Amino acid sequence: MPKLLKILLLLMGFTNVAIGVVHFTLGIVSVPGEWDAGATVDSRERFYAAMFIGYGLLWVWAARQKPIRATTVRWLAGIFWLGAAGRLISLAVYGPPQWFQLVLAALEVALPPIYLLLATADERQAENRWSEATA
Repeated sequence: MPKLLKILLLLMGFTNVAIGVVHFTLGIVSVPGEWDAGATVDSRERFYAAMFIGYGLLWVWAARQKPIRATTVRWLAGIFWLGAAGRLISLAVYGPPQWFQLVLAALEVALPPIYLLLATADERQAENRWSEATA
């Protein structure tokens, strides 16, 4: 279980860093269906991209901890879920976005529970190992 959790955390981290780098480099052009939104929106896009890179690096950092801290995973997954909530609010207010954004929203809703379950299982497994070692 710890190995699967570590692999998924690293995958999430590197994916977020890669997405952040693309958005930081290309600005608003990196957003599907958007080509010209002006300097203000492009500036905001690049700023958020830097935050996205940092968020991805936190996933990588979490994966490198021994043991992986379930609390850290819960916080990161919760932030990810909050992003899904933002997409769902936008969907309710403005209607459906470009199709790929709907795919991302589905992933953002589906993945956090998986991370939460794996982190909790890993935490319990680590506690069992600890109690057996100290008994």
